[in-house]
This record gives sequence, structure tokens and C-alpha cells, in this order.
Amino acid sequence: MPTTVPASFQGLRSNLEITTLQQSTVSTRQQNVRAALERELTVKESFLTGSYKRHTMISPLKDADVDVFVLLDVSYFNSNSPGALLDRVRNVLLKTYPTTPKISRNGQAVTITFTDFVVDVVPAFYRKGGGFLIPNSVTGKWISTNPKLHETLISESNAAHNGDLVPVIKMIKGWNRQVGGQLKSFYLELLVNKALTNVTISNDWSGCRYVFDKGRELIKYKIADPAGLSEEMVNGLLLGSVNDAVSRFTVAYERAKSAEAWEAKGQAQNAVLEWRKVFGDYFPAYG
Repeated sequence: MPTTVPASFQGLRSNLEITTLQQSTVSTRQQNVRAALERELTVKESFLTGSYKRHTMISPLKDADVDVFVLLDVSYFNSNSPGALLDRVRNVLLKTYPTTPKISRNGQAVTITFTDFVVDVVPAFYRKGGGFLIPNSVTGKWISTNPKLHETLISESNAAHNGDLVPVIKMIKGWNRQVGGQLKSFYLELLVNKALTNVTISNDWSGCRYVFDKGRELIKYKIADPAGLSEEMVNGLLLGSVNDAVSRFTVAYERAKSAEAWEAKGQAQNAVLEWRKVFGDYFPAYG
């Protein structure tokens, strides 16, 4: 077990990663899902999206969603409403996975709940002018989006931060999970990126403390979809209120400051104890 703050944060990085074996399982599973759809539907293109593709997914895998984007022939757009399209995709998947614990339709995807992790299948169509259209069965309308631009944004921002942005994103996601998962995963990616724009990440711990500080204000607002194809804003809350979220950021910020103060005094053990209050069991114990 580590006895310094830098070594502890290196352990945190490691604990947030899914394993190589799990990555292999995800790869095989998502390929099989795409093949199942291609056997029944006219698929123009399919690809991975979401946190797995952006390299911002955190462990444990059982709590993760793997997103598969499936571009269908335009004929399905002309003959199906958003809800009917999702039902059609669900019925196709039920043929291949009849004993899977659960295959359900949500607002914008068909969710396959396997025993070890979840796959969200998002049917989509090419959009005139660029990007894609995906169904929203709640409103009965089509949403303009472009997950490839989301991936480009995080990739380019991470490169600008010399590879240190994605690890901080994962740490903030780990913190969010430890405090009840109140905030949406993609929203947190955008919030961290916004907080750290034009800021140098000197190290993981100061980066996290800075995000907790700025997050107290940023969490009060929705963030524009970086794809820029619609006026839709990304909402941060899954549970609770904005005031709850501000309080959680504030508590994390105060604990981060306390941890840095202990470290400045040469009290690494106390610093690690404070960081464990922030990140829970993701953060290695001292010793």
C-alpha cells in the first residue's frame, strides 16, 4: 500500500480502470450485438460511442454502459416513429438474446442488461448537413447529435493537457459514484473539461481540487452540447437538487484543501485519510 500522496493517486488511477480481460469481453460482446442487428436490418454503419470510446469509463464494469451507435437505412426513418423504431430494434435483439435478463426500451436507446454490464443500442440516421438523428420516444421527435465530435473534443482536450485530463475526469466520476451518482456521466466530462480549459494540470490532486472548487458554480447550469447541432443543453442532474450538488462539490473541495494542507505539513497519512473521504475505496489506504 502507498505511503505518499503521489503514489496513492497512481493507485487511484489504476483502481478506476477496467481490466484487460473486461475490455476483451466488451469488445466481443459489442461486436456480437452489432452482428445481430446486421442480420435483420439494413445497417449502413455502426460504431462505439460513449465513455468507453472516449476512454473515460470507470470501474466496476457492472455499473457501466457500453454505447453502440447503429446507422440504419433511411427507409426505416420514413416508416417508423421514434418509439416504433426502438421497438423494432428491441424485437430484433430479443431474437438473438432471448434469455438475457432484460432488454428494454428507454428514451433514446434499447438497453441490453447482461449479467456483467449493460449495452445501450442507439439507432440513428445520417443527418443532412452533418451529424446524426436519433429517436426520442418520450417526445416523439428526432434529436440532432454527433457523438464523433464528442469524442474529438475530449481527445483534443486531453492532448492539450498532455494526457492528464482523462485521468482527472475519471477521478471526478469516481467521486460522483462514491457520493451517490447524482450527476450524469457525460455532463461531468463536459464540466471537468470546461473547468480546466486554459488551466495547467500540475498533478492529479490539484487538478481534482480545482474542479471541485469551480464545480460549485458550474453545476448550477446546463452545458451546451459540444456537437452544436441543436439547442439542447446537457443537464447535469440524475438525482436530487442543484443545492445538493453544490453541497457535495463544496464538501469535496474542503476535504481536498485539508488533504493538501496535511501534505504541506509532511503528514502524508492524514492527507491520504482526507482523500479517502473524497474517493472512498477507489483511493488506496495508507501503508
